[in-house]
Amino acid sequence: MSDHEHDDATGSDGEASSGDEPTFEAAEYADGTVTYPPHTVSPNGAERVGTVDLREYEGRVVTWTTSTATPPGVREPNTLAIVEFEMGDDYDGPPVRALGQIAEREDGSGETFDVDIGDRVEPVYADELREPGAGIREPESQEWDGFRFRPL
Repeated sequence: MSDHEHDDATGSDGEASSGDEPTFEAAEYADGTVTYPPHTVSPNGAERVGTVDLREYEGRVVTWTTSTATPPGVREPNTLAIVEFEMGDDYDGPPVRALGQIAEREDGSGETFDVDIGDRVEPVYADELREPGAGIREPESQEWDGFRFRPL
């Protein structure tokens, strides 16, 4: 098993300490590669041997955009970024990337942080990425939590 393997944590409402939040889970494979989102086998066909919590790694913004025409229940405007995680000097696999929203400022303004290409970011848990009642599906049929990215 991997040195990075972790047990899944249970989620909670609101901001939680890192021990109380869900993991930002990527998969680790026998060939040493890591993928997000996790899959049963690696792109090279290697068996999955563990998980990696991406909260333990710093990321860098590869690119970003701001959407002003968002789906029902998603904040508008909505800044999204593709983030590449720095997996360490010993990691020799393909880049580990994730797409996600940029976190809101902590001043209560509802505005997101400003980001630029190359900015360092960290994943932060959000208990609600969109308004559950705004979509056409039953709110109980979907999960509404996840991770956003906050500049370091």
